[in-house]
Amino acid sequence: SVSTDRRTQLVEITEDVRRAAADARGSAVLVYVPHTTAGIVINERIDPDLVDDLERAYGRVVDDGWEWKHEDADGPNAPSHARASLASAPQVLIPLRDGGLALGTYQGVFLCEFDGPRTRSVYVTVL
Repeated sequence: SVSTDRRTQLVEITEDVRRAAADARGSAVLVYVPHTTAGIVINERIDPDLVDDLERAYGRVVDDGWEWKHEDADGPNAPSHARASLASAPQVLIPLRDGGLALGTYQGVFLCEFDGPRTRSVYVTVL
């Protein structure tokens, strides 16, 4: 479970994924979120300003103020669905190498929240 505290938020979950895949015997790890207004992405994890830039960019690419038709029980969240569809996927596949995640030096795994604050499920499966 990953809790978010803002409507649009990127939460780095790299170390959580590493722990879930520790001592795994397989060729890859699938990281998946079962949500339509959230996603998983691999991006740079070194500079926190980049995460802030990305969060702001999502709001500029898909504006809350557009005329949206879709509403659910919590209110209008069509922009959240649009951001999740454009900016991320519900899963990433990460190869395993030498007993660990084969990520680049600057890469991290992020949960992308577009309809928070919420508590999200993240599944990590070794393949």
